[in-house]
Amino acid sequence: MKNFMDIIKAAKDAQSNIAQLQEELGARVVEAAVGGGVVVARANGKQELIGIQIKPEAVELGDMEMLQDMILSAVNEAMRKSKALAAEEMNKIAGGLNIQEILGNLK
Repeated sequence: MKNFMDIIKAAKDAQSNIAQLQEELGARVVEAAVGGGVVVARANGKQELIGIQIKPEAVELGDMEMLQDMILSAVNEAMRKSKALAAEEMNKIAGGLNIQEILGNLK
């Protein structure tokens, strides 16, 4: 019975650690710049876009399609970095288990 109680305690500890990590990830910021820094996207570790910076020279170019592509690229790269950050931190809690892979297999 002690082993079962140890498992329950470990699960509760992991749940607490995950909740704390989620809060911390909200405060962690990643950034992606494209076009030599003309467009910069910022996201937090919860995969939330928190800012986009577009320098005036991007608008002066007059090529709206290029500007749209740069924005998409910056946002996608910021989201990729955010997901990688979250996965890295989650894997630290999981003791090396690939949580993202496990959760993906449950779907």
